[in-house]
Amino acid sequence: MDPILVGKAVTTPDSGQVFLQPKYGNRHGLVAGATGTGKTVTLMTLAEGFSRLGVPVFLADVKGDVAGLAVAGELNEKLQARIGEIGMTGYAPQANPVVFWDLFGKLGHPVRTTVSEMGPTLLARILELNDTQSGVLDIVFKLADDRGLLLLDLEDLRALLGLVADERKDISTSYGLVSAQSIGAIQRSLLRLEQEGGDQFFGEPALELADLMRTNTDGRGVVNILAADQLILKPRLYSSFLLWLLSELFENLPEVGDLDKPKLVFVFDEAHLLFDDSPPALQQRVEQVVRLIRSKGVGVYFCSQFPDDVPDNILGQLGNRVQHALRAFTPRDQKAVRTAAETFVPNPKLDVAQTISKLGTGEALVSTLQDKGVPMPVERTLIAPPRCRMGAITEAERAQVRAGSPVGQKYDQRVNRESAAETLAKKVETASAQAKAPPARTREQDEAEEGGFGQAVKDAVFGTKRRQGMVETMAKQTARTVGSQIGRQILRGVLGGIFGGGRR
Repeated sequence: MDPILVGKAVTTPDSGQVFLQPKYGNRHGLVAGATGTGKTVTLMTLAEGFSRLGVPVFLADVKGDVAGLAVAGELNEKLQARIGEIGMTGYAPQANPVVFWDLFGKLGHPVRTTVSEMGPTLLARILELNDTQSGVLDIVFKLADDRGLLLLDLEDLRALLGLVADERKDISTSYGLVSAQSIGAIQRSLLRLEQEGGDQFFGEPALELADLMRTNTDGRGVVNILAADQLILKPRLYSSFLLWLLSELFENLPEVGDLDKPKLVFVFDEAHLLFDDSPPALQQRVEQVVRLIRSKGVGVYFCSQFPDDVPDNILGQLGNRVQHALRAFTPRDQKAVRTAAETFVPNPKLDVAQTISKLGTGEALVSTLQDKGVPMPVERTLIAPPRCRMGAITEAERAQVRAGSPVGQKYDQRVNRESAAETLAKKVETASAQAKAPPARTREQDEAEEGGFGQAVKDAVFGTKRRQGMVETMAKQTARTVGSQIGRQILRGVLGGIFGGGRR
């Protein structure tokens, strides 16, 4: 299997080409250097090299120029001169198989996960909660598990916070103290996250890791590019998302040991954002993941301005190093230069500390793992150019790539199935309907009502001691009517007989 050409060493006139061996691609790496020194091009060269080996790659596009991996480059005199100087044979402009992703769903397919999968620790970091508020969030997640409530999106989380507020006293007794102030603070943080568009990240269909580990029909690894030019403005959301994705890979991929090439290469650009204000527990988690994920076949490559942006415990695990220029203008810069110089395997022909500040754009100090995993002495290296476009792409080109994506139909349409918000809303609706309905009648009440009605009818018909009933009244009326008619008949008979007899 051909190694990845990183560039040509120029430490001495007889220096040769510098390669990254595929079987050590999962030993992680670091690409560092000041702004404008060529870090992005180096990342593109590495991503392209892994893709040609059939290794999928995931990386963030912070400035918008990494998207050029999707389009073939163009030859010019400057590029041809660099190709000749490095000795690249068979170079030809070529596009890479690319899938665009975007947490906001604008420049790529939406990337989603559920609130439950994110978990309380990373979600508390995204919401910028303090320790007390984070503890309340832990209780909310525990309550959801105990009551079988699905937490899929932020609407579900808000509904559960409302439940906790309503049952705060009982929940405080069973799970721990929950204050109204903490609930209010979490709700305000959720509102702020929604206003920033972060709610688009939570929901379904959730991202499946298999869709990041694809190869195309030619056997080339798909390069997954996350649009991050807007996401980077929300550093905690950006870094927490990448850390979540890295954790998902660690937890779900099987152990594979050392392979001939990685199963996936994961690039963490702007790596300092991961460790800024990071609590010790979270930093220990990152260290554990980086140390152990190698055996899952995943190589992690950090990219940042200074090598000391990455903690020493993690920095020591990064076997492949590419250090671009650093300008030692401030005490902070001078310290970074010393740190960078100390982390390389010394080369007696090279003064690392002095060379770092003299490197030109497209040059770097490079040390990669060679036979038996031994790091090579550091070499001053001209970085090989990628075959793709080294710059941004147009909206039409992006749309064309998205139209041919194998995962668009799966992720572009949001799905909202019944979860905690809907379940709790139904319970409230049912309780409200029951409260408005008349109370259920018992059999005794019905029988009593039937008895009372029958007695009333009986009294009305037959009467009581105090008043006569309908039967008695009708009888008396009938008697009076009959008596009156008989009386009139007798009178008419008597008088008729008298008068009539007189007339006859």
